[in-house]
Amino acid sequence: MSITSAIVLYAVLWFVTFLTVIPFKLTTQGDIGVVTPGTQAGAPHEHNLKKKAWITSAIAATLWIIIVVIIYTETITVRDLDWFNRMPPLSEAHGTDG
Repeated sequence: MSITSAIVLYAVLWFVTFLTVIPFKLTTQGDIGVVTPGTQAGAPHEHNLKKKAWITSAIAATLWIIIVVIIYTETITVRDLDWFNRMPPLSEAHGTDG
């Protein structure tokens, strides 16, 4: 895995995790009963984005480490994901006779 691949993997994990974490413990204006004129009742009253960003960073880093270890130890390879047997056998893929 190149450094660019590692950074892209972390960025994708971070954003997916962040979009998952954002709705947790979200207090809306409708929940409180005080809706600012010109906004929807579902608009956040208190979002705590800084805390959620730190939580997201910790979760994404943990997931990133797990995935990198899986990739480097080859616990799961592309051949493990070939459920329809479309990849040629290893001897044909490398061009050797056996």
